[in-house]
Amino acid sequence: MLGSDVLVEMLARYGVDTIFGVPGDTNVPLYKALDRAAGRIRHVMARDERSAGYMADAYARISNRVGVFEAPSGAGAMYSLPPLAESNSSSVPVILFTIDIPLAGEGRGVITELDCRTLFEPVSKASIQVKGPEKIPEIVRRAFRIATTGKPGAVHIVVPEDMLLADIDLDRVSLHVEEECCHFPANPTMAPPAQLQKLLGMVATAQRPLYIAGGGVNRSGAREQLTRLAEKQNIPVVNTITGQGAIPDNHPLAIGVIGDNGFHPHANRALEEADLLIYLGSKVGSVVSVGWTLPSPNPARQIVQIDIDPQVLANNTQNSLSITGDIGSVLNELLRMDHGDPARFAGWVAQVNGWRRTFWDEAQALLADRSRPLRPEPIVAAFNSRLDKPVNILSDAGTPTPYMTRFLRLGDSRSRFIIPRAFGGLGYAIPAVVGAWMADPDTRPIGLFGDGSLGMSVGELETLARLNCPAILLHFNNACFGWIKGLQRLGGSAIDDCFSVDFSPARGKAIAEAFGIRARSVQGIEELEEALDEAFAHDGPYLIDIVVESLAASVPPVFSWLRKRGRDPFALELERIGYEN
Repeated sequence: MLGSDVLVEMLARYGVDTIFGVPGDTNVPLYKALDRAAGRIRHVMARDERSAGYMADAYARISNRVGVFEAPSGAGAMYSLPPLAESNSSSVPVILFTIDIPLAGEGRGVITELDCRTLFEPVSKASIQVKGPEKIPEIVRRAFRIATTGKPGAVHIVVPEDMLLADIDLDRVSLHVEEECCHFPANPTMAPPAQLQKLLGMVATAQRPLYIAGGGVNRSGAREQLTRLAEKQNIPVVNTITGQGAIPDNHPLAIGVIGDNGFHPHANRALEEADLLIYLGSKVGSVVSVGWTLPSPNPARQIVQIDIDPQVLANNTQNSLSITGDIGSVLNELLRMDHGDPARFAGWVAQVNGWRRTFWDEAQALLADRSRPLRPEPIVAAFNSRLDKPVNILSDAGTPTPYMTRFLRLGDSRSRFIIPRAFGGLGYAIPAVVGAWMADPDTRPIGLFGDGSLGMSVGELETLARLNCPAILLHFNNACFGWIKGLQRLGGSAIDDCFSVDFSPARGKAIAEAFGIRARSVQGIEELEEALDEAFAHDGPYLIDIVVESLAASVPPVFSWLRKRGRDPFALELERIGYEN
């Protein structure tokens, strides 16, 4: 077999049904092999290698399988670096194949020559070059093993073009696969029983215990286990941004989002008041801890951290107990153990739920605001009322984040809400809806993004139209890089004196229609509600261009920003705060 056919055969045996990528000079042999294997693996052509990587990232997050994308040499490889870095830092198992110039051309000035193996080393779990065609099966096995075991992550494989064109004697290689590495987490780490017993002993003596669900809960597929354990122990749960959806929003033990961006004041207050914090799959980074100031130092408070990666344990916290283990496996084991009387925490649960009720009662006025330009709060409220079926929501890290994380209420426990939080790059949401749909074609994908992000990924609207991907796209149109403009205003700039953050308003409806996508532009709440109903009834892609108030008009729900304005971020009473106040 040709090396290209061996590579495709190995991927098919690992259960890969979709590869995302962009054609180029060097990957023609791979494309011919994929064509020969038609019906086993589909290839989704993206319009940019960065977008192909974000598609693979979303595919992996939704499917719990390895996302695969490919790129040609030179610029194609360089464009692939941002998504691979995001996946790796977010513990998402992704494999990138860069199809490089032939080995014989190394060091001879061949166009697009680049040391790809070294380039990707800092942003991947492993970066490997194929140096002989017979090594292809072995390296593919190693890539899947590395990507799915331990802390999941991204693997990069450099395949010189001549490796794909070489003949391989099948008597000299084995095309076997490791079935356990087709999904993740593979070979999950189990914590020692003695540590779990110690944890339960700490819970037994606590008065106000609190679970903090990080992204590791979702990555481990442990949402059901966490909900059952919280119910069994009667312990409230807060979550980080990447931990959203770890427990249903309407559950009486689901308190809300902690940290800096889009936080719930009652959730942060619960974090501050708890005497036992149990972090599940969280690195306790700068956003979660508001720059390591939340919770405030308290010698009487005990901290437990459970994570699949031992390197993050006690890195940012003074732990009373550190447990290495896959979150799903740990929670399954805890569910089998005795937990005593759950009624002992009834007062604590009632207290935090009282705070939560006060917050949502106070929020009603903002959620019902019908003024123009539209505020983000009523947009989220209108969106919430139409989420009675499962959806996969993919959001950019910019404009939508603080308001969506605070006010979004998923109406179905099967729904997913995903934001890339490792590097906060824009341009994720539009390509990500494609990956989510390929992973879960029966669930409607929804993309949330600002116009800064639209400018970085607008070409993928053609991909959505070509595939007839039934994504609903919500474009928050405020004619600026809103987050950065807000930061400048926070530093004292007047709204008309901010530097190099404003641009011409995008005509989102016209742009979408130019690509053959049905679209509507809205400026008022009635128009938005009509557009949302129309979008959910439409069976193809639909873009809603929403003219929205900028993040620079009033201070968003960001803990550190409110504190800088002299406001109490723990206050349950909500008000609109200007930067001048």
